[in-house]
Amino acid sequence: MAKKVDYSAVKDLQNYRNIGIIAHVDAGKTTTTERILYFTGKKHKIGEVHDGEATMDFMKQEQERGITIQSAATTCFWSVNDILHRINIIDTPGHVDFTAEVERSLRVLDGAVVVFDGKMGVEPQSYKVWGQADKYNVPRICFVNKLNLLGGDFEMSLESIQKELSDNAVAIQYPIGKEHELKGYVDLITMKAYEYSGEENMEYAEIEIPGDIKDRCEELHQELIDKVADADDELMEKYLDDGVLEVEEIYTAIRIHTLASKIFPVMGGDARMGIAKKILDAVVRFLPSPLQKAYVLEDKETGEPQEFKGKVAGYDPDTEKLITFDTQVDAPFCGLIFKVVIDPHVGTLNYMRVYSGKLSAGSYVQNSSLGSKERVGRILLMHANAREEIEEVRAGDIVALIGLKDSTTGQTLCNEEDEIILESIDFPDPVVSMAVEPKTKSDQEKMGIALMKLAKEDPTFTIETDKDTGQTIISGMGELHIEIKVNLLDEEYDIQVKTGKPRVAYKETIEAEVEHREILKKQTGGAGQFADMTIVMSPTARGDGYVFENEIRGGAIPTEYIPSVDKGIQQSLVSGPLGGYPVVDFQVKLIDGSYHEVDSNTDTFRICAQRAFREAMKKAKPILLEPIMKVVVTCPDEFVGDVTGALSSKRGMIRGMKARGKVQEVTSLVPLGNMFGWINDLRSMTKGKANSVMEFDSYQKVPDNLVDEILNQ
Repeated sequence: MAKKVDYSAVKDLQNYRNIGIIAHVDAGKTTTTERILYFTGKKHKIGEVHDGEATMDFMKQEQERGITIQSAATTCFWSVNDILHRINIIDTPGHVDFTAEVERSLRVLDGAVVVFDGKMGVEPQSYKVWGQADKYNVPRICFVNKLNLLGGDFEMSLESIQKELSDNAVAIQYPIGKEHELKGYVDLITMKAYEYSGEENMEYAEIEIPGDIKDRCEELHQELIDKVADADDELMEKYLDDGVLEVEEIYTAIRIHTLASKIFPVMGGDARMGIAKKILDAVVRFLPSPLQKAYVLEDKETGEPQEFKGKVAGYDPDTEKLITFDTQVDAPFCGLIFKVVIDPHVGTLNYMRVYSGKLSAGSYVQNSSLGSKERVGRILLMHANAREEIEEVRAGDIVALIGLKDSTTGQTLCNEEDEIILESIDFPDPVVSMAVEPKTKSDQEKMGIALMKLAKEDPTFTIETDKDTGQTIISGMGELHIEIKVNLLDEEYDIQVKTGKPRVAYKETIEAEVEHREILKKQTGGAGQFADMTIVMSPTARGDGYVFENEIRGGAIPTEYIPSVDKGIQQSLVSGPLGGYPVVDFQVKLIDGSYHEVDSNTDTFRICAQRAFREAMKKAKPILLEPIMKVVVTCPDEFVGDVTGALSSKRGMIRGMKARGKVQEVTSLVPLGNMFGWINDLRSMTKGKANSVMEFDSYQKVPDNLVDEILNQ
């Protein structure tokens, strides 16, 4: 077991690992992290998620529900071959409503451990987190957990990872025994077998490879060697000449291919046992240091993606040219804020990944995203909700800053004389809304302040005031997401609120192309108002948003007025003619117009554009769009008929059914408006034996016969 050490003990960035633990909900991410903390000496008592004692699930809501809601960071140490390594870990949520926590964590991590439930293999959210890791080019290793439970099946899980996520997944371990008979593993790299021993099965003793799995292990060993032998020319030449590779050569080959995402090593077992030590070994051996993580960024001048190693890439805020800093302590400082937490004791905590240089407490930094200066009061190393103050932070570190006034998620901090803007973080738009009001009038202002704090922490949680009713409307990614926020108002801020029914985030668009001329002409004795424009409004593909094209030729409208036309239309997008919903997925071409030397200005063209938009929308066959959710239900065979019938009754389209061991996975697309209360309905019809995951899929047209009903609501 690794000893507790001073945080400054590891100085070489080659020996840093910044990793995330990611998975579908209930696969065992937090349990895996808890064992890692135990074996690295970070904690001396093992906390169980089901007992509400997990270090990384420190929120009351997490402890009550047994799920991770927000990502938590910690730092620990582990030695391999007598070399000490520093491992910064972020444990992330698995529930789809909190996918933003995974998104922002993977944006700043160098590697990941993907955990799978050995009874289920690849599950719906497994696809999501795998895709997020692909998006940010994050190398990963896989751990198939819960092989000790009834239905735990390593072969099935390995096959599902290979078929559904990547055929480059390759086993580096094989379990000895199945389900309750699980008693050890075979290391497919060294071809040695180990059996549980010691108190609570936390240690291993070497044994002979059992005869009933020996052939399979040799087959998998050969598959592994064949897969990695071409890692470099020297290894390939040796393999072709000798037909074998030494153990250290195999480790090197696996590392080379893992860093390039050409293979994904797969391990398996029960994360509560000593196997967690082997996960730590694999993290150190195969996942990248900050120097080896490949960053891909598009050159805005050429449009071509470029890859950088040992460097962090961003844009010059003035010229937008692509620039790089070395991932070294002596390089110019830069870091990315990836998370904001409002702490009741110390105020705003800005979580930051440092990519280059170093930063001292009390110094000033430039927020290049805002173009403003900030003072860093204190720097904290986080261990879940505990903290340790440090004086200096350097390249490779993940820390929290206190004292920043305006900085928020996705923004870059750097030196004033060496400015760079790093790639930010994209978050999905909320799809569920709900009206809230405090139970007592005196809490109105207090509620507003609390909601602003919650929104600052969570980019997928928004607040607005309904201009017609004056109600406060909160929006999020799902019912659970909203429910958690309401609970936080009560438990963290002592504000009890009344809530309305959940509301769907409808949108509007058009189906027809129209040409419309709008003239603004007012004469009041002095300088008047004049603007004249002809626009063509046409529909675009779903998800394209709003597109503006200027096709004015010959100076019919002066160049300086064109942006005002675009601005006027953009200001009008917030409210369509049908129900006042935001307008999306259309294009406006400005094709003609005229102006007056005295009476025309930027304001007249902006106002004229707003009127042109409203009138053109009415003529372009406006339609209502509703969010369609991808709903995946996992249930026993006996309830499949009830589940598919219930989904169909909600205007759901069944897209597929897949057998997963002794259960069926039903995938469907269902309008969000029909899904409120679904979880309770599902539990009732399946006696609590089914699970459901729901995430946004797309916006689609509301059937004509339902439009009036929705608008009247």
